[in-house]
Amino acid sequence: MTSPQQHTEELSTDEVRHIAALCRIGLTADEADRMRRELTTLLNEVRVIQATDTTEVQPTGHAVEVDSVMRADVPGPVMPVEEVLGNTPKREGDYIRVRAVIEE
Repeated sequence: MTSPQQHTEELSTDEVRHIAALCRIGLTADEADRMRRELTTLLNEVRVIQATDTTEVQPTGHAVEVDSVMRADVPGPVMPVEEVLGNTPKREGDYIRVRAVIEE
């Protein structure tokens, strides 16, 4: 088996530009080159993790015991409608009026 440190695969600038296009991100030539180096480093680090033998490791949700920090979802006192809507920029009856958000 090849050591993960020995197996390094460089991403091409075209691959980085393709990934950026899929994400709808525009990159300058300098940014594409920097992202190529950073993504190559990241992918090679992932290869090291993937090559680690974990057959004897029990799956866990957390590496250490964690107590829940979540509080119970219990309803509290209700504020009067006039107090809640008192500072809204636009109001329509008992509702806050907002501008429509329409995506294409």
